[in-house]
Amino acid sequence: MSDIRPFCAVRPNETFASKIAALPYDVYTRKEAKKEVEKNPLSFLKIDRPETMFPDEMDMYAPKVYQKARKVLEEMIEKGEFIQDETPCYYLYELTRNGHRQTGIVACASIDDYFNGTIKKHENTREEKEQDRIRHVDTLDTQTGPIFLAYRLDAVLKEIIEETKRKTPVYDFISEDKITHRVWVIDESEMMERIQQCFVKINKIYIADGHHRAASAIKVGCKRRKEHPGYTGEEEFNYFLCTLFAEEELEILDYNRVVKDLNGLSEIEFLEKIKESFEVEEAEESPYAPKQKKEFGMYLGKKWYKLQIKKEQVSDDVVESLDVSILQNKLLKPILGIKEPGKDNRIIFVGGIRGLKELEHCVENGFQVAFSMYPTSMQELFSVADAGRLMPPKSTWFEPKLRSGLFLHKIG
Repeated sequence: MSDIRPFCAVRPNETFASKIAALPYDVYTRKEAKKEVEKNPLSFLKIDRPETMFPDEMDMYAPKVYQKARKVLEEMIEKGEFIQDETPCYYLYELTRNGHRQTGIVACASIDDYFNGTIKKHENTREEKEQDRIRHVDTLDTQTGPIFLAYRLDAVLKEIIEETKRKTPVYDFISEDKITHRVWVIDESEMMERIQQCFVKINKIYIADGHHRAASAIKVGCKRRKEHPGYTGEEEFNYFLCTLFAEEELEILDYNRVVKDLNGLSEIEFLEKIKESFEVEEAEESPYAPKQKKEFGMYLGKKWYKLQIKKEQVSDDVVESLDVSILQNKLLKPILGIKEPGKDNRIIFVGGIRGLKELEHCVENGFQVAFSMYPTSMQELFSVADAGRLMPPKSTWFEPKLRSGLFLHKIG
């Protein structure tokens, strides 16, 4: 069973929602974030990335930077730019991109479900990446970015979602990237009870995106427990902000790879080595997007190739059989010498949202070879997590991205 409960969200006044809503803090460089805040002073980035309000030479991890974020949030609440619901609610958050519509339930999940395995992860986290968000959440007494969770389709929850969406949303706007955002508040006690009981019957929930945000929120919760040894488990710090989507709602895009050099090989030598594990042929399409699993596109020497892994090279292992694992273990590591793709500066990762022309652009501007991938599936993600295993770095790219600033969870 899972403990998914309603909460009193701090959220934008309807007048300001479209201006406040911002892409996640980690999709921007410091320079890009600052430019975004200068362009839109209401952007939630000024709170999620408070270094944008300081000179460039300021240490972005200095205590005063996080304190500034807290002060700005308090000022926005005082000015009425943010409001807080007086009673706990669930919320629906619908995002529409290129005709694809997905609707999630915004709520709070129990940190104990993270520890007992009800909420499953598929990716490792790095402590240095967690520390920034730990300080941010702890200083603000607020979780500012919802964790992206997924669950297997539940017919009753689907019915509740469709019923709610027949009502008028509290927010309805189109962001600069042409994504439509709509939000509904669910505050009827009978409806909230139905939602809560549906989740009680669901014993597996998966982190789709936001592993570092989840780990950070949970570590702050554990810190608060130590500071309050008499805690009951009902305090807000025992829960973390999330948006939960049924698996059928979600769209995973390709997550492609680009490499700076051929590890000392000529193009001819490189192609010959690839042929030991892959069937290789020039692609008829340009650029080439794989049509099925175990197939890869490769851009080399201004040509696109189709690579097909040989059957005898494919493992039955739940992780080793992933396309990202096959490319890593049969090509990137043994041929190009990339042993730790998450740390090696010879490789970059390009989300499918940027298109395959971006791979060509990279190769024509300083890189040597690019690989287009077939997207990882939700079933593969579930299978890896159910097995208690982890995916290789950069296995999934979800679109559209959840906006920060639309829902805040006060934990103090």
